[in-house]
Amino acid sequence: MMNPELFPEIVFEDPYLTVVVKPPQMLSEDSDSPQSLARWLATRNKNGYVGVIHRLDRGVGGVMVYARTPEAAASLSRAVSENRVKKEYLAVVHGEPQSPRGSLSDLLFYDRARNKSFVVDRARKGVKEARLEYRVLAAKDHPAYGKVSLVAITLQTGRTHQIRVQFSSRCHPLVGDGKYGANDHCPIALFSHRLTLEHPKTKQLLSFEKEPDAPIFEDFLGAQKASE
Repeated sequence: MMNPELFPEIVFEDPYLTVVVKPPQMLSEDSDSPQSLARWLATRNKNGYVGVIHRLDRGVGGVMVYARTPEAAASLSRAVSENRVKKEYLAVVHGEPQSPRGSLSDLLFYDRARNKSFVVDRARKGVKEARLEYRVLAAKDHPAYGKVSLVAITLQTGRTHQIRVQFSSRCHPLVGDGKYGANDHCPIALFSHRLTLEHPKTKQLLSFEKEPDAPIFEDFLGAQKASE
């Protein structure tokens, strides 16, 4: 039985796809766990099918898309591999990046045994390029976390723990990310904020957006709204 605190929000659904807001701590992949978002979505589909198109780390919440037919899954997966699905994130990082906007490019090696990615200096088997663009939206001195920055991120590749390791390697670990160098006692401050894609059947361009409600984000977003 699903934990009611992890109940997902459906933001769009038709015969071909479902767009849903994954709660943090819920599994995005298919598994036997009652906390599997993919498994829950499959139970809502008459044919029992769900196509996992992309993933979010368990501790990360936000907007995701799942396919409801194998044909839609193939189309959406192809769009992801061709970088035609735009994935935008909000993160709160320690410190303040030197440049207010820029791009990060690294070679990453994912160690499956340790479930951790590492920045490496040369290409070899298992090493993949990781690229993202970022923009600093605001920076402030936080009473619990010190100097932190709210950052908008657009992924150009989708590597395991990419955002987390790329910022950590530059001495800006995400708030709450103990795996990659933070010492905070709070959930990881990363959220899938906006998803833009072409509908697999109608070819209409669709965009879906959700603001995170975790306190660390509200500290920034609330201040921004008040100043508008």
